Amino acid sequence: MSNIHRGRQVVKAALILLLIFIAWAVFACPLSAGGKTVISVPLEGTVTPGKLAYLERAIRNSEQAGAELLVILLDTPGGLVDATISINKSILNAQLPVAVLVAPSGAIAASAGAFIVLCSDIAAMAPGTTIGAAQPISISPEGVEEASDKTTKFLSGHLRDLAEEKGRPPEIAEKFITENLTMGAREAYKEGVVEYLATDLPDLLNQLHGQAIHKHDRVYELDTEQAIIESGKMNISEQLQNWLSDPQISFILLILGILGLYFGFSTPGTMVPEVLGGIFLIMGIYGIGMFEAATTGLILMMLGAGLIVAEIFTPGFGILGIGGGISLLAGALLLPHEPLMGIDWYSGFRQTVIVIVIVLIAVVLLAAQRVIHYRKHRHTGSTFFTAPTEGIVVKQLDPEGMIRSQGEIWIARSADGKVIKEGAKVEVVRAESTLLWVRPADKSE
Repeated sequence: MSNIHRGRQVVKAALILLLIFIAWAVFACPLSAGGKTVISVPLEGTVTPGKLAYLERAIRNSEQAGAELLVILLDTPGGLVDATISINKSILNAQLPVAVLVAPSGAIAASAGAFIVLCSDIAAMAPGTTIGAAQPISISPEGVEEASDKTTKFLSGHLRDLAEEKGRPPEIAEKFITENLTMGAREAYKEGVVEYLATDLPDLLNQLHGQAIHKHDRVYELDTEQAIIESGKMNISEQLQNWLSDPQISFILLILGILGLYFGFSTPGTMVPEVLGGIFLIMGIYGIGMFEAATTGLILMMLGAGLIVAEIFTPGFGILGIGGGISLLAGALLLPHEPLMGIDWYSGFRQTVIVIVIVLIAVVLLAAQRVIHYRKHRHTGSTFFTAPTEGIVVKQLDPEGMIRSQGEIWIARSADGKVIKEGAKVEVVRAESTLLWVRPADKSE
């Protein structure tokens, strides 16, 4: 009884920790503001769809809260073209001024970062920072190579138009791509690529106080001297998107997914490689940009539901159920909020999925703990498993296979090691947990 008690305590502790983590991940990191407030959002590392979702949420919440200004603290070596163009679009169409500050000292705005700086309403750099080197490249499993001339010409023209629209030197913007031009902060300020040199965010806000920003036929008079600075963080959904869309991670997931399916189908039995391989493959396909987040979320949720249903009708120890729970939760986190769908409904839906996954994992863990305890003590009987006395072979015993008895499927093993063919009637010699040792009921077989 002491082992059972300790096992229950471990399971309870694990469930409590899991619940605390999920609650923190789902409800933490709000981006809210009020009054004369400046929203600060760090944009560090590779520009990915996760960063895009994070920035779009920051812009949306800043608009709703009536923030004075949104400041992007930028430090990036580059990123994905689609995500970068979508970020530019969000900044250009934001209903409030958006500033980009390349900081702290030593930070860079390379490649995609140059696009984000040049499309901003206010551009600033800290001393010791660098901008430029925006020549596009393509990444594949074979390695990295320069993008096609068509892509290079399009992006150079696009960056030139962005700079010209914002009153910045278009010829320099074009050279960022065609010649991989780079500039330090002071040179960029001197050439008009950025309007401000600021050591940090408070320094920039002091310089911006009282400035007039023209955007969308409207003039914004900035009052930033005494503004409250609020900073948000990526929520768990955005972190998951950001992690999955990292090129290195996505290729690793693709490889693991393919290998998992290959080994699973080649050596069936445990179901672990197949389940994990399927989930990894879907996530890897999303990471390389073949699926949108909404599509990936729906596919993962459908896969999760299918695995849970399969768990109900398949003998096993919870592998399908756990995989289904993981897939269901990942799908719910990737499923984006649609503007036409109420935020209350969406929050409730996500919480419902989380509760289902917690209950499912709790049931599987409790069942697994019972099975492990039962096997450890080698009982011949159990309050959970009542071994049958006879059955019909449904998967040839060579020497191990499966039998059916009273509508249930049992893992069975030939007691004398000989082959027992499908359809043969067998009798149970002994039971070790859920493993039955059997022999032919017809002694002549």
